[in-house]
Amino acid sequence: MFGTSPFPPMEYLCETQEEGPDTKKNINPDEVRTLAIPTMTIYEVYSHPLLVRYRTSICSKATLFLLVVLPLTYIPPLLVAYRSQGFWLKQSTYEEQPNVRFRYEALLVAITSSSGGYVAWSTFQGFNNLAGDRLRIPQVSVREEDKNQDGKMEQLDFSLELPLLPVEDVYGVQLILTFSYQLYASRMSTFVMQSMAFVQYTSPVPGAKLYINGDLRLQQRRPLRHQGLDTTYNVSVINGASPFASSYDLINILSAYQERNGLCSYFGMGF
Repeated sequence: MFGTSPFPPMEYLCETQEEGPDTKKNINPDEVRTLAIPTMTIYEVYSHPLLVRYRTSICSKATLFLLVVLPLTYIPPLLVAYRSQGFWLKQSTYEEQPNVRFRYEALLVAITSSSGGYVAWSTFQGFNNLAGDRLRIPQVSVREEDKNQDGKMEQLDFSLELPLLPVEDVYGVQLILTFSYQLYASRMSTFVMQSMAFVQYTSPVPGAKLYINGDLRLQQRRPLRHQGLDTTYNVSVINGASPFASSYDLINILSAYQERNGLCSYFGMGF
């Protein structure tokens, strides 16, 4: 029992009614309405701390859920980054050996004099018909070699022997060879086109033999597609079905070929 009461004395409010300014009335205690408003102070009597522990075994549903969620936290982002070639990728390069095959199409023009005389031959019947008496049928030997046995040809050995009249000498050679060029990138686009190698050589003195060794290289003016199949230039470099001489003019052929976005150029040395 407390020595003093925790409650302070109550305050009483009384209400009276006045009938007028000059009216005086005695207040009856029984008619007085009182309103008691107590004020209370709270004391801390007792406190007790609470500690709760949850225990379980390692073989539980919570452990199984953790084992499932934890790999999903790391593996999907890694897969997304791998398939999208990385985050915030601005530029990327890679190297690939193309699949290049000789199409067994050729066009040869041999300069026999400084005044414009020439003899010619090609694998296109329309060009041979236009050559007339300037046509010479050569002996041609072709061999493609796979040096490292990876299924892709690395080297082409092309040999041509041109028969000439006793009064004819060769001062220059212009030769076009056509190829099928294919890029099959595993994560990039597939690029297929028909390309050519243009060989040109001139000499102030006539010659009996010409040897040229070089490389066929891809040149781009714009980047290739990042995915899909690109066959925009998978058309013949020389229109062999055309009967018109303009289709076999070297200037027209080279001009149309140079307008391509992707083309193959031959870089070699002859002697």
